[in-house]
Amino acid sequence: MKLNKEIVRLLLVLCIVPSFAIAQVDFNKRPDDDLGNVEDEFQEYFFEALKQKGIENYDRAVDALHKCLNLNSKLPVIYFELGKNYNKLKNFGAAEDNLKKAISMQPDNVWFLDELYDVYFQQDDIKNALKTIKQLVKYHPDYKEDLAALYVREEKYNQALELLDQLDEEFGLSESRDAMRNDIYSITGNADDRIENLEQRIANNPNNEDNHLKLIYRYSQTGDRKNAFKAAKNLLKVKPDSKFVHLALYKFYLQDGKVDEAIGSVKIALTSPEINSDAKAKVLKDFVGFVAKNPEYESDLIDITALVDENKNAQTHSDLGHYYLKAGDKAKALSNFKEALKQDPNDFKLIKDVLLLQLDIKDYKAVVNDSEHALELYPAQPILYLVNGVANNNLNQNKKAIDNLETGLDFLIDNPTMEADFYSELSIAYKALNNINKSETFAKKAQALKAQQ
Repeated sequence: MKLNKEIVRLLLVLCIVPSFAIAQVDFNKRPDDDLGNVEDEFQEYFFEALKQKGIENYDRAVDALHKCLNLNSKLPVIYFELGKNYNKLKNFGAAEDNLKKAISMQPDNVWFLDELYDVYFQQDDIKNALKTIKQLVKYHPDYKEDLAALYVREEKYNQALELLDQLDEEFGLSESRDAMRNDIYSITGNADDRIENLEQRIANNPNNEDNHLKLIYRYSQTGDRKNAFKAAKNLLKVKPDSKFVHLALYKFYLQDGKVDEAIGSVKIALTSPEINSDAKAKVLKDFVGFVAKNPEYESDLIDITALVDENKNAQTHSDLGHYYLKAGDKAKALSNFKEALKQDPNDFKLIKDVLLLQLDIKDYKAVVNDSEHALELYPAQPILYLVNGVANNNLNQNKKAIDNLETGLDFLIDNPTMEADFYSELSIAYKALNNINKSETFAKKAQALKAQQ
């Protein structure tokens, strides 16, 4: 974690430059030589450099700083400011030279070292970045996290983990360090160390729900279902009011055939305000899949979906739609597809599901209206022209059917099955208009394509 570099500017301007001026000038005495003019000139150039840097005119800032050097070359702050400006200009060689000069004059100045570290880091010079940040660690422990990150870059994972452990012990846990630790475990594939770390954390602080949940997840990730289930039950024992544990428990209960317990966990998960809608959708999808294989629990599914009527998202409604479609309840399937489409009106798959189901139940007016609206969103989708043509044919609007079918054929590419359907519908439309020649021509084209399949 880098320290705020604006502090550097303020400290240097307020402390270093004025002290230089005060040390050299007696403001109650009229100068008897040109020293006062030199100091005024120095300050004018220095503040001009700061102003130019502030408005990102780094070249002009450098020019002003060189004029400062011509007047006084013994102030490390000048080299520091030059280093910062050269760094901004991506002139890393000049930046490094000036910063090293500043550091040689003030070896323990953390701000100088920090800027030099940034120069190396921008160049991906990890060797010198490591060398510099090891000096910085002496002055501020926050740099240890940067050092750990560099160790990861250098594939020195054990050294990185040791540093992270030190920081956790000294300052407590943090999300950023946990993320780095997990990256290391993922890179090395060392699941045992990851789990051991979590178990130790739980031993140190049994009431931390987050660590329990992470342990359940990690065991599940490694395929160790037995210990994952054990960890979930342990969390429930420690925190009986935990809601998140049921996101895992319902799966274990279903796998063990403990359906009543699973239903209880599903209900808790779906009615808990702490659990987000995406997680709830996953729970409901899993239970829908279970009921699809075990239809005797459909009444429980109805009860459960009633609990979340106001909270179901588009994906949940879509999953329920497919479930009811497989179960043969087309009305409920269509109702759920439409609810999903209300929430996500531009979802092409949902649009197609609704239109095909409306065709299946012979709601042709709805197909015409909805397909025309859909064509405004997706004017190049041939399936929309086809369903519109089918619906118009069934409504005896054959000319409209022909217009849409012929337009749709222009967008059709490499789909012989759909092309045959277009020709079949065109044949029906022309036959209804007593244009027998065209009807037979399209019928033959459809038959030829079907024979090739």
